[in-house]
Amino acid sequence: MPIWRYAMATLPPLALLLAGAVLGGWWAALALFWLTLIAAGLDQLLTPPRQAARHSGAADPLSVVLAVGHLALMVLATRAFGDPTRSTGETITLLLASGSFLGQISHPNAHELIHRAPRALRRLGATVYVSMLFGHHVSAHRLVHHAHVGTLEDPNTPRPGESFWAFLPRAWIGSFRAGLAAERRRDARRRGVNPYLWYVAGAVACAALALWIGGISGLAGFLALAALAHLQILLSDYIQHYGLSRRRLPDGRWEPVAPHHSWNAPRGFTSYLMVNAPAHSDHHMHPDTPYDALIVPGGAPVLPWSMPIMAVLATMPRHWRRIMDKRAARAMERAAPLNPRPANDPQT
Repeated sequence: MPIWRYAMATLPPLALLLAGAVLGGWWAALALFWLTLIAAGLDQLLTPPRQAARHSGAADPLSVVLAVGHLALMVLATRAFGDPTRSTGETITLLLASGSFLGQISHPNAHELIHRAPRALRRLGATVYVSMLFGHHVSAHRLVHHAHVGTLEDPNTPRPGESFWAFLPRAWIGSFRAGLAAERRRDARRRGVNPYLWYVAGAVACAALALWIGGISGLAGFLALAALAHLQILLSDYIQHYGLSRRRLPDGRWEPVAPHHSWNAPRGFTSYLMVNAPAHSDHHMHPDTPYDALIVPGGAPVLPWSMPIMAVLATMPRHWRRIMDKRAARAMERAAPLNPRPANDPQT
């Protein structure tokens, strides 16, 4: 699929947010409008991404532009939060619009970068996560989530019937600890420097920079922006794996990751906006596949609405369970004949 479609979805809100952070006014409101109402409307008019004939050479440069733009936005927005001449309405709008950008574009893009082979791209993706005070996600996602998704060993897989608000602290703390344990095991083998030193030191440095740039108000705005990013990152994990689990094989191992272990949300605009992250089944089966080459495999579970709409619903546990519990049960029932579950499986 031509990479320009991804660029046309992701670059305008970045430009509007940078303009809002520098010039003030209501540029940020236009970005928020793009990320919400325009996205919802265009989802109904455009067709989802199709499988690319080959990986586009422009895909990685677009990811780099978005990552560098994200870092610039974090600095400029922090300065704007500390600007006493800004109205309350301007500041709140910039916060909400920037937070939406971090959740819908920066996170999927950084997620793409940490899976790329070139070390420079992986480090850039890690820097984006550190700037959001969520650096541990780099280790926890690659070393824990991908290895144990759909099992009780993965902190970022929701438990049966678990609400998002119960999942949120458990997944944050659990992923931090699990990622640290995984890195310590790696350190024991290679005698390297634990990247958690970079994650924590980088987070402290970012907070200190925010205080220097924007004062107390700038720091408060920066921390609120990071909190919005954390909320959306964990919402995406919750939504994309709710109610789906891997089975134990007769030899005691977990079954291989398959299409029915992730929810997908192929839509005509938000798939491009989120750099094809909603094609989640293919990503888990082939983590190194670039975003523009991902597909939604036949038979993979598909969410009833786009990821942003599902994120809103996930914050309302009663409505979420009414919508998703039966769908998740049907998805697992359809997959049951492929790998019958042993009677002693603890996941039952």
